Amino acid sequence: MFKAVVQDARIWKNLLTAISTLIEEADFNTTSEGLKLRSMDPSHVAMVDFEWPKGAFEEYVCDKPTDIRVNLSTMLKLLKRGKSDESLEMAYDEENKKVNLTLKGKILKKFTMPTLEPVEEEVPTPKLSFSARVKLMSETLKEIVEDSETVSDNIRFEANPDKLLVKASSELSNVSMELTKTDGALLELDVKETAAATFNLNYLGEMVKAGSATSEVVALEFSTNMPIRLEFEMAQQGRLTYYMAPRIETE
Repeated sequence: MFKAVVQDARIWKNLLTAISTLIEEADFNTTSEGLKLRSMDPSHVAMVDFEWPKGAFEEYVCDKPTDIRVNLSTMLKLLKRGKSDESLEMAYDEENKKVNLTLKGKILKKFTMPTLEPVEEEVPTPKLSFSARVKLMSETLKEIVEDSETVSDNIRFEANPDKLLVKASSELSNVSMELTKTDGALLELDVKETAAATFNLNYLGEMVKAGSATSEVVALEFSTNMPIRLEFEMAQQGRLTYYMAPRIETE
């Protein structure tokens, strides 16, 4: 049996929206400890790693490990009917291979959706070491990304012990931004070794836009020309992490 209750249905909707920026179908692994998901996007450029412990739910029951695969678009369409004052109950009907969603507010709403056949292949956790770690407000990163999108399809991060430089350029235009702890733009800056890497804004923009709706703070970790790790800290003690491959620039 699996059943989980989220006090605010919008929280779960925002999390699903963040996950759906990379994948259309999600394999949720439920255990007695909580719920997890780790999946690559179809092009294998980016990965989403999501974890919500049982303590983050208002109620959580799972008597045996179960993999539940769902179409995220289908679930999000149903959850769009949810309001801020409604709680969400999710229950898995193993016999009929369906997920039952119950929105509880002034009106009791019940939805049923089918599940899909789980994928047996397990996506491993990337084994990476990072030269730079930067922590800042999610809205600040969102603003940086949006400014960069006005001139380019790519964004470049350069970190040294004193500051974070962000650059974006095209044949006609360019933008550069400088962030330091002294100016208050950065909450944390830990650079073991100067690092610089470029990333595609189509992917990063979607991640940041969705992630900022789930968390006020984000941590970036990267090394020169290596994948970046974005972790959005959630008040519910959950974890939403993205990994994305760099764009290797050729001279």
